[in-house]
Amino acid sequence: MKVGDYLKIENATDISRSEVGRLGTAILFMVGVMIYAGTQFAHVDQSFLLIAAAVIGAYMSLNIGANDVANNVGPAVGSFAMTMTMAIVIAAVFEAGGAIIAGGEVVHTVKKGIIDPADIANTDVFIWVMMGALLGAAIWLNAATWLGAPVSTTHSIVGGVMGAGIASAGWDIVNWDSMIKIAASWVISPLTGGIIAALTLFTLKKLIFFKDDPVTAARKVMPFVVSIMAWAFTTYLCLKGIKKLIKIEFPTALAIGVAVAVLCYFIVRPMIARATDRIGDSPDGVNKLFTIPLIFAAALLSFAHGANDVANAVGPLAGIVEVLTVSGGDHSQVAIPLWVMVIGAIGISFGLALFGPKLIHTVGSEITELDRSRAFCIALAAAITVIIASQLGMPISSTHVALGAVFGVGFLREFLEQRMGKVVENVLAKHVGSPDLSKVEQVLAEFRNAPAEEKKIMLDSLKAMGPEAVISAAQRKKLRKALKRQLVKRSTLLKIASAWIITVPVSGVLAALFYFALRGMMLP
Repeated sequence: MKVGDYLKIENATDISRSEVGRLGTAILFMVGVMIYAGTQFAHVDQSFLLIAAAVIGAYMSLNIGANDVANNVGPAVGSFAMTMTMAIVIAAVFEAGGAIIAGGEVVHTVKKGIIDPADIANTDVFIWVMMGALLGAAIWLNAATWLGAPVSTTHSIVGGVMGAGIASAGWDIVNWDSMIKIAASWVISPLTGGIIAALTLFTLKKLIFFKDDPVTAARKVMPFVVSIMAWAFTTYLCLKGIKKLIKIEFPTALAIGVAVAVLCYFIVRPMIARATDRIGDSPDGVNKLFTIPLIFAAALLSFAHGANDVANAVGPLAGIVEVLTVSGGDHSQVAIPLWVMVIGAIGISFGLALFGPKLIHTVGSEITELDRSRAFCIALAAAITVIIASQLGMPISSTHVALGAVFGVGFLREFLEQRMGKVVENVLAKHVGSPDLSKVEQVLAEFRNAPAEEKKIMLDSLKAMGPEAVISAAQRKKLRKALKRQLVKRSTLLKIASAWIITVPVSGVLAALFYFALRGMMLP
């Protein structure tokens, strides 16, 4: 056997060990949850159901961390603003912080009003519905992560509740008006995120990158960009982060956010001025200015996600705990115990650290090429969209918003390149005569491979050649083909869109199957 064969075997063994290590860590976490629930609730009737529900909730939170959190840090990793390790640490800390600090005190156990709990009078049936919903959603998320498809955890649990609810009480139990809104969000969410991200990026290009002196432009514009991020982060904290301590209305939160943004402007303006003196006169240097704001934006997204989506992991679990530990009462709304919230927070962090890199890679580099300014626009657009949508009551998925922002940036790049290509053709078509054809070909070769920010400079070079420059029909055809290249991978777009569409029905079918299995095991 050759040395190369030994190396291949050793590498395969290392990968296998790594996989076993990750799986073993996840199992240990769920065993720890089982032991805790068992020791704390051994006195409860049907305590085995509560323990099983806690383990399933832990499994669900692991899958949320593995799949959903990638949308928050993927662009930052793909643009090389953060290493994978740094991204995982930041996301884990802010996800857990958002879940524990800003997570809702009360959650609707029947997610989004999909089913009416009054139609499930039997508490045992209610428990089976919630457990089936959790299992169905968690297994679908696990499969989607394995396939490399980022999907909405909110829609997964919605599908699970719907499927288990139908299995328990028939089709009439479903609030179909709510389901129509959920279906509408498949379009609303990515479009909203994509439009805001594309507009943000286009604004930055017009104000900074397309200027003759991008460094000077960045010195003026970047303080405002950072201030907008500070406004968004502060406003969100006022609305969600400290609501357990003090109630702040939306106009007041906006005013506080504006005040912090103004203060931030005066603090960062001299810092950016010093930074621009060191970066050099190039678009790459200007891009480096977005590194720290991008890290803060990724942290904002993680905090917001932890606060909002932890209920997808522990909401049904909280409902089961309420039913088993509190006699009587209305179970349509339940308080989430701290220990349940901690399970969700730790599980999301573990899931991200153990299994998140695959989806982070997909979001950060497999959809479109990202630099730091593009990644910042994606993160900021996603955060602002989610905050606005939460106030307007729009049916929006944070996952769909973030990925829509990635696609929006990619399609904007295609649009700008194609528009620039038409300008090139118009310039070259007017030129006749060819005393310096080799120089024209050299400029065209550089143009085809240049980023959009440099194309304006090259156009000026072409114009400077004067009326003598020429391009043949074959060269013009080749140029047109190069400029119409796809900067968004259609195969990835199709895979993700397909996964979005089937998330609710697949989760629903799985949840119904698990409900019937639980019902069959529990009935005498």
